[in-house]
Amino acid sequence: MQSGKNTMSFRSIFDAGELKSELEKSGVKPSFMPYIWKQVIQNPDAQLDQIPSLPSAAYPLLTSKFKTLTSCVHSAMDSSDQLTTKLLIKLQVGCKMGCTFCATGSMGFKSNLTSGEIVEQLVHASRISPIRNVVFMGMGEPLNNYGALVEAIHVMTGPPFHLSPKKITVSTVVNLIPFNPIGDLSKFSTSNEEKVSSFQKILRGTYGIRTTVRKEMGQDISGACGQLVVNKSSIENTVLLTDIEDLQVR
Repeated sequence: MQSGKNTMSFRSIFDAGELKSELEKSGVKPSFMPYIWKQVIQNPDAQLDQIPSLPSAAYPLLTSKFKTLTSCVHSAMDSSDQLTTKLLIKLQVGCKMGCTFCATGSMGFKSNLTSGEIVEQLVHASRISPIRNVVFMGMGEPLNNYGALVEAIHVMTGPPFHLSPKKITVSTVVNLIPFNPIGDLSKFSTSNEEKVSSFQKILRGTYGIRTTVRKEMGQDISGACGQLVVNKSSIENTVLLTDIEDLQVR
């Protein structure tokens, strides 16, 4: 997903805090927010001033400060796994953790996403395939963008999305994940199943740490854990990037 050009002066209509604040300033009840979102989701090509039955004061506000979507789908790829409709959501562009086994760490930290940009990932994905499970473990460390994370979850679990809280996972300290290849960005290699199993037994038996080995998915489309990064050519020709609109993320 990437942001559309020339939209950074506008906020996403799914930025709940900003939308609520602006509606209240204009004397419009925030209770219209789920209705606005539903109209945007059901009518992808409609403009904000085409949403019916809103108070007249809402229209100039919406068209001057918000966009239906501030991002677009750059590309879509099907994994041969085809085992899940789980959506992995990113909260940052890059990551400040600097893990050397993760391609994202090679980017460094660029910026946080707004809650609206986070929710837009669900909007885009839902137009491709029904989404029932959401995991906050894409690019970036979720708790380093805590405010936007919490606001996005509130939106996703409310109308019109109605995701079950039981189907949402915030992953910040994950269990055992076999290393996913990231080319020459790392010198590590993937452990075989026997070594992974032996390490798990040490954690469980010697230290009493409950662990599970997570199933690898999406590796064939460079979408597995640790593989999310801007195109390699962009890393080699490093330029200071300040906005998500400057990146093409695969």
